[in-house]
Parts: sequence; C-alpha cells; structure tokens
Amino acid sequence: MDKNLVIKKTAAHMKELLSGEGSGHDWWHTYRVWNLAKKIGRKEAGDLFTIQLAALLHDIADWKLHGGDETVGPNAARDWLSRLNIDRKSIDEVCEIIATTAFKGARVKTPPMRTLEGKVVQDADRLDAIGAIGIARTFTFMGHKGRPIYEPALKPVLHKSARQYVKADGTTINHFYEKLLLLKGMMNTRTGRKIAKERHEYMEQFLHRFFREWEGKD
Repeated sequence: MDKNLVIKKTAAHMKELLSGEGSGHDWWHTYRVWNLAKKIGRKEAGDLFTIQLAALLHDIADWKLHGGDETVGPNAARDWLSRLNIDRKSIDEVCEIIATTAFKGARVKTPPMRTLEGKVVQDADRLDAIGAIGIARTFTFMGHKGRPIYEPALKPVLHKSARQYVKADGTTINHFYEKLLLLKGMMNTRTGRKIAKERHEYMEQFLHRFFREWEGKD
C-alpha cells in the first residue's frame, strides 16, 4: 500500500466533495484541520497516516447537516477507504475517530478519545472552531442557518443532548458561550492546549469589542 498515494487520493476526493459547501464545513476547513493535525501529530509523536486520513475524512458527511445521524460520517469514510483497499484495522481506527470527534453539546457526556491519533484530530478540529478562523466560521454557519447576530434577551443554553444542540435556534454570539469559549478546556494534547490559549484570548478580545460597539461606546 502506497500511503502517500492514499493520502493524495483522499485529499483530492474531499476537495471535490466539499468545494463550494457554504456552512463553514467546506474543503478549506478540512484543509486547515489536516495541516493542524499534521503539526500536532508530529509534536505528539502520533501515527501520521491514521491522523491524516481521519483529519481529511472527519467531515465527509457532517452529522449536524444530516439530521443528527451520527453514523453517516463513519459509514461514508468506511466506504471510501474500502475502495482504496486499506487494511481493516486502519479503517476501523479512522472510523472510530470520526465517530467520536464532534462536539455535541456543552453538557453532553461523550466517551474520551481512545487513541493518541484521535486526540490529535479532535484537537485540530476544535482549534479550527476558535480564534480568528473560528469567529469567521461561526458567522458563516449561523448566517447559513438564518440565525440573528445577537438578541440581548436570548441567553446562552448549555445543551444537555446532541439533539437539543442540533435543534438549537440561539444567536451567533450565544454560540461563543455555548461552544467556542469552552473548547480551550477540552483540548487533549499539550500542543493543542498551547495553540488554543492564544486563539481563546483573541475571541475574548473580539467579544469585548463587540459588546462595546453594540452599545455604541466605540
């Protein structure tokens, strides 16, 4: 098995599949997660083949965009990897990572990521949800869903189930408190925590400025 060729084919497949996607889960999100995962994986000494495949395929079919179906992503990834004649063990490892990567609500208890490779990919995906890119993606996603920017009377909700999280109709700014600002404390690796710290601080600065401008103070 030519691992470099497998990665190249998978990247090309995902680029074709996700190009033009308008919710913020497009090819460039996958591209950034792929690059972050490689960076973290090298620092943390994980298996880069598994890490790259899981990073590239983690949004092959996003559960949030398929009615909350948590099996659609792993199933699509398994189908693709089977076509490339990847060994069963590698396929199972990648699909397990995809099945357990996503954030599903602030109060949803999810099993901890079992493998180092999974922890790396989960950190990379969560890092792309915070910082400058995270802010841009949040407004893109919420605009895609027709959500308002901010309504002072609507308070953030810490969702207790994946279903409640998917069905939520809160504001864009509330999403920072319902998810984005929580992610720094959910990093798995030392490298992920280091990157998250700076990105988190940037979001706090943005929100401080946002609320001052909202009230016409600046």
